[in-house]
Amino acid sequence: MANAGPKKKRKAMLLGVGLDSDGHKRITTGPNFALVGGSEETHERMTETAIKINEKLKARGKALETVSREEFDDIAHEVGLKPLREPLK
Repeated sequence: MANAGPKKKRKAMLLGVGLDSDGHKRITTGPNFALVGGSEETHERMTETAIKINEKLKARGKALETVSREEFDDIAHEVGLKPLREPLK
């Protein structure tokens, strides 16, 4: 069977959505994350968490798109995120 074309590179991105508001619109983006909404405190916490996740990934020599779900869950736990009650499918 012939190759249909070049293999697409896998990409991954963190998306953070702050559901509380103080009337300001906030958007912060990074190389592999986008954060929208939230009060000043919530948005700052989301930003710090995304940065910490990226630091942990770098320390492991990995990129977001190269870690397994289990490894990402470990990293998320290390930076203080709590797991969902039901795993996403």
